[in-house]
Amino acid sequence: MSGPRDRLRAASRDARAGLRSVARIARWETSRSAGVVDRRTAILGLVALLMAGAVGGAAMATGGVALDRDVYRIGVAADSPYSEVVDGSSALAARPPDLDRLGRDVDVVVREERFYVADSQKARAALSTFRDAVRRHNLGQMREEGNQSAAFPVVVTLRYAERVPDSAVTAGSGSGTGASTGSESDTDTGSADATDGDGTGPETDDSGADTGGVGVDGESTGDGPLGVPGIGGVGGLLGGGGASGSPADISPPFPFGALVLAFIFFIPMNFVIQPYGSSILNERINRRGELLLVAPVSPSAIVAGKTLPYLGLLVGITTLVALAIGAGPVGVAAVVPIATLYLAATFVGGMFARSFKELTFVTVSISVFLTSYAFIPAIFTNVTPIALISPLTLVVHDLQGTGVTAAEYVFSTGPFYVGSAVLFLLGVGVYREEDMFTQRPVPLKFLDALNSRITGLKSVAVLSALAIPFVFIAELLAIAVLFVLPVEVSVPLLLVAVAAVEEVAKSVHLYAGFRGPFAGRRGWQTALALGALSGLGFFLGEKLTAIVQLVGLPNLTLGRAAFSSAGVAATPAVGLLLLLAPLVLHATTTSIASLGAARDRTWYLAALVPAIAVHAAYNLAVVSVLG
Repeated sequence: MSGPRDRLRAASRDARAGLRSVARIARWETSRSAGVVDRRTAILGLVALLMAGAVGGAAMATGGVALDRDVYRIGVAADSPYSEVVDGSSALAARPPDLDRLGRDVDVVVREERFYVADSQKARAALSTFRDAVRRHNLGQMREEGNQSAAFPVVVTLRYAERVPDSAVTAGSGSGTGASTGSESDTDTGSADATDGDGTGPETDDSGADTGGVGVDGESTGDGPLGVPGIGGVGGLLGGGGASGSPADISPPFPFGALVLAFIFFIPMNFVIQPYGSSILNERINRRGELLLVAPVSPSAIVAGKTLPYLGLLVGITTLVALAIGAGPVGVAAVVPIATLYLAATFVGGMFARSFKELTFVTVSISVFLTSYAFIPAIFTNVTPIALISPLTLVVHDLQGTGVTAAEYVFSTGPFYVGSAVLFLLGVGVYREEDMFTQRPVPLKFLDALNSRITGLKSVAVLSALAIPFVFIAELLAIAVLFVLPVEVSVPLLLVAVAAVEEVAKSVHLYAGFRGPFAGRRGWQTALALGALSGLGFFLGEKLTAIVQLVGLPNLTLGRAAFSSAGVAATPAVGLLLLLAPLVLHATTTSIASLGAARDRTWYLAALVPAIAVHAAYNLAVVSVLG
């Protein structure tokens, strides 16, 4: 009993010593980073923040910043009932009702209850905007009516339900089509009743513009404090998954306002990664980091200590932003993995870059890619499960007040957490003298990072499994990009893209290994053995993608096309039949690529072509069988 107890005590002492080392390096990094910013720079930054706050506060106090302010000019008299409508819309500007200026300085003229529209596309857009402004004004006046039942004889309550799978909708399905038809008919009928039943406001003339009347909740389609349309019904800018009120209030579930607020989280990330990447690269210039390398501290402890202050800063800023925009713990928990991946990718970029110019290119690329990956899918938050590939979707749900399940959180953030760990692992692998202080191209540094983790045959399978998060992210991004195309076009493109991504992920470390640990063993037997092991590791890691079942992604055509070849199918029975087929596929195609990787780069790229072709053909066959 004394042996295990002594080992446990020794492990505990080592852990405490490691934590003390990490804390010491974190304090040193904090003081060093703070010392880089001189007093003048700090004062200028504070002044800039104060000016930005003053401008923002003034904009809020004066009604917000509207990008379309005074775009259209309406000729209307001051005593006209339409004058108040024009003054209440940021997009409209009042001008004297002079018909001689129509088409030059004025787009629409209102005179004697008649509308005169210039013959131009802008004038027609001005008329449409004017009509919407009149409608909002009518609804606002109707809201002030004392007898709401008379003002709104029809009230519609609309709740958004999850989309049922295509296979579940049949010709005799009463629930699926009935709900949709009923919702649409209620909305149409209600709109007609609410409009026709309005006996207190002026009528609509030939131009189609409403000329007065009553209404509900101008905030539903009106301009908010930031000039952003409050889309989503009377639930407001951050409303939930439904709406209730006048039929005129019902609008499609597009979380525009919540997306704008959620995007605020990304602004500080782009600033924090700049000093972090510079700190990493500074250690490699003129051998400044050599003192840390010779210290009795492991490279992982050094990296953890240098990263911890920046991660803590991002978590703190994220918490403050969440409090400011009304997000809760779910929003913070969803943004933390994004911040972690930002730092991990910047760390790898700092270790690979040879100059600050290359580092700038890397950080800009990271910012553009991760921001696009997080923001674009979140646009479909209320439409399709595809949106859940982005953690930003969880923030939108949090702002809207809708719930988030544990499976959805793992699905959205899991690739970010695992991907961050893998990137830090690769970066730590080259945190050594022979790689830090040498000027090698970025691709060669990447191969060195892979070689640092190849210690034997088992590590080949492990690296393939660790590539799954990046494959997962790339495939989900491909689904989001191809989602808008017709199925007959998007599915073949997706099958080829999935095959290409997976074959490169399974074989690139083999190409690195044949220029490192396996340089002396380039025979076909070794190539086939390594290819089979890499395929096995990828197969085992690929089973983790079964979590897509829990968020409904296989219910979509592209979801089935992307993940059915991995043994993830719409039914457990089909998934069981496909369990072993991917193992044979991955072992075969990776072996083909491995044979080329064992020779040189040209042969490796040439061998990828038949490997991708076989993989794509298999995917097409599986998708054809599954329908």
